[in-house]
Amino acid sequence: MKHRSLMIIGTSSGAGKSITVAGLCRIFKKDGHKVCPFKSQNMALNSFVTKTGKEMGRAQVVQAFASEIEPEAFMNPILLKPTTDRKIQVIVNGKSIGNMSGIEYGDFKTSLKPEIMKSYNYIRDNYDISVIEGAGSPVEINIKEEDIANMKMAEMADAPVILVADIDRGGVFASIYGTIMLLSSEERKRVKGAIINKFRGDVNILKPGLKEIEDLTGVPIVGVMPYSNVDIEDEDSVTEKFKYMKENKGINISVIKLRHMSNFTDFDALKIVEDVNIKYVTSAGEIGNEDIIIIPGTKNTIDDLKEIKDNGIASEIIKASKRGTVVMGICGGFQMMGEKIKDPHGIESSIKEIPGLGILELETVMEKEKNTRQYTGTLANCKGLLAGLDGEKISGYEIHQGVTHGDETKVTRDDRVVAVVKNDNIFATYIHGIFDNEKITRNILNLVRDKKGMSLHSEGMTFDEYRMAELDKLEKIMRENIDIDKIYGILGD
Repeated sequence: MKHRSLMIIGTSSGAGKSITVAGLCRIFKKDGHKVCPFKSQNMALNSFVTKTGKEMGRAQVVQAFASEIEPEAFMNPILLKPTTDRKIQVIVNGKSIGNMSGIEYGDFKTSLKPEIMKSYNYIRDNYDISVIEGAGSPVEINIKEEDIANMKMAEMADAPVILVADIDRGGVFASIYGTIMLLSSEERKRVKGAIINKFRGDVNILKPGLKEIEDLTGVPIVGVMPYSNVDIEDEDSVTEKFKYMKENKGINISVIKLRHMSNFTDFDALKIVEDVNIKYVTSAGEIGNEDIIIIPGTKNTIDDLKEIKDNGIASEIIKASKRGTVVMGICGGFQMMGEKIKDPHGIESSIKEIPGLGILELETVMEKEKNTRQYTGTLANCKGLLAGLDGEKISGYEIHQGVTHGDETKVTRDDRVVAVVKNDNIFATYIHGIFDNEKITRNILNLVRDKKGMSLHSEGMTFDEYRMAELDKLEKIMRENIDIDKIYGILGD
């Protein structure tokens, strides 16, 4: 069977491209097709490590799960990770090739077209259908000539295009019309349909507008997606999960919202626990009455550590740790909890050495080689928050520049420091996805529940099970609100 492709572009970032691709991948998979997601260039601080140790964007990982295939770096051959306001780390085929300024990358990126096509051609040769995701807006006219992620990618793949527009932000018809009109005449020919996303209310109210925008653009509206409570992992920093949440009578968790915070999808497995409330804090005054403080991963550990010291958050974390509040660190947050961080090669910062929070007797040195690996191990020497879990399997993935040494109690059997515990309230690890380990998460939360006199939880749904249930929910909603026969027609069926 001839390979068929479909590209999803958006009127803006956050319009719903990623979730639309995930839903279509799920539909095509359920309909019996071998389907694969693809995004030539992704900019995100939320990344994942494949089984072969390669780094890729989280959106394509979720889309791969929807397709029921193993996530691979060829699905996202270029990943950009902002390190400072002016620098980005450039990752090609899963491996970092160094940091560049925006101007430097703009001059460089068109040379990556052969790498993009090598990845895409592999998908074309091995899958029935590819669903390609664009990036941001396809009509950023100041950089349109350098495009490798939107209409140029559609041209390279010879793919028909569907435009997704977010009505929740307002001005949906203007955004559809403006986007299409700013495309060249040849590009417009590729746009075969549009989807309006996040609609609240009776779709009949929209119908006069739908007809008029179709007449104005010549592009049919193939669906209107309702605003729904489908919970699919989000990789953009423009996300509602950072909004302050009112405290409840359950377990209150404060996640420190670092300026360069990465992999905030680590906390999605906590979010689904009914009696857990998460808030993301940005000031010292917001800390003081939570049960757990989590210092997350970051793309710039040293600069973020300096900032939380300057704004008083660091001193509040230290005070909380001394009064028995549970304090946890993941990756960069783990490094911050030690006594010292050194960066002799200037990997992350111009600061060569900075004192840490001193919660752990550990020291981290930033090395030139980046550690990217999936991790599977077995817990040992368990005490405190992990008491009773000796022999339990632990899995996730590592993405970090630093190597950590010290005398704290290691809770894995590796020679290197991967995870440590201290006292009854301190746990730190390099493992992203740590809370996806349901038994470990339940153990930690039950200790807090017991301390607060709350009912303890027994075994519950794993996050993998929850994710697949939400993807199936998305598939159902899309089938009900999008003309899937038209989608197949656009594909060429």
